[in-house]
Amino acid sequence: MQKKIVVLDGYTLNPGDLSWDEIGGLGELAVYDRTAYEEIVSRAAGAELVLTNKTPLPAEVIRQLPSLRYIGVLATGYNIIDLNEAAAREIVVANVPDYGNASVAQLVFAFLLEFASRVGVHSDAARGGRWAAGPDFTFTLSPLRELAGKTLALIGFGSIGRQVARIALAFGMKVIVHTRTPKDVAGLEAVRFVTKEDAFREADIVSLHCPLTPDTQGIVNRDTLALMKRDALLVNTARGAHVVEQELADALNEGRIAGAGLDVLVAEPPAPGHPLLAAANCLVTPHIGWATVEARRRLMAIAANNVRSFLRGNAVNRVN
Repeated sequence: MQKKIVVLDGYTLNPGDLSWDEIGGLGELAVYDRTAYEEIVSRAAGAELVLTNKTPLPAEVIRQLPSLRYIGVLATGYNIIDLNEAAAREIVVANVPDYGNASVAQLVFAFLLEFASRVGVHSDAARGGRWAAGPDFTFTLSPLRELAGKTLALIGFGSIGRQVARIALAFGMKVIVHTRTPKDVAGLEAVRFVTKEDAFREADIVSLHCPLTPDTQGIVNRDTLALMKRDALLVNTARGAHVVEQELADALNEGRIAGAGLDVLVAEPPAPGHPLLAAANCLVTPHIGWATVEARRRLMAIAANNVRSFLRGNAVNRVN
């Protein structure tokens, strides 16, 4: 008899350009685009395997699903799952690591290149007629900068941080790193490990690539922002809660740092009137770093292999 598999919130992974067939071939599959909290128990009833991206499975929900044996997180982060309750019930929890390293690193440099070259601003001006009406063959609307020679500080040095470091070195940048566990990496010998304070103090750009822990929650705050150069940039493609949002908005609006590129916020989607949506020199994207077709295709394949391995009695990418 086939196992019942339920996907609670499949739309962000597969808005229609991928296929669920590989997972569907492993059991009786039901896919929901989105699931409200009050619908979780009824939709997952009788399922032995539940897959979720951001729909939470706290203890009170897990206790109402007696058939549940496997939770597959369609992401790398798994803080939406009560791991203690899952462990007490001997429920396997697996995630999907390392599927989006190239895509997230690419977005970091999309932010940096936009700040450096202002492609969007100048394109809008040219298309709006300003170039055609001008007296010269060129014009600039703001100072343009080179990335070469700039110091990039990485907070965290996991697989994504290392990919960002490789690209930065190819641009001719200097790379410094603050991490709990400094470790030399082949090909990245030019990286220099520093304290948190020195990372914020020395950087022309600070880019966050650390997991969300009690030590990193709110790591960007009034004190660390005060260490940064006035012409420095902040990029966050990791977790929104790394940033004390009002304090960053204040620093931007007061010109204490030059700009920020943010792909993540504490609450997603944000409430209307969120301070960073209107902050000066702040680029905000709706959590898209993971969402290239290539990255989502890898995520789907790894998620399917996770399910297949569990059904064969050899769970992989287990986080509990």
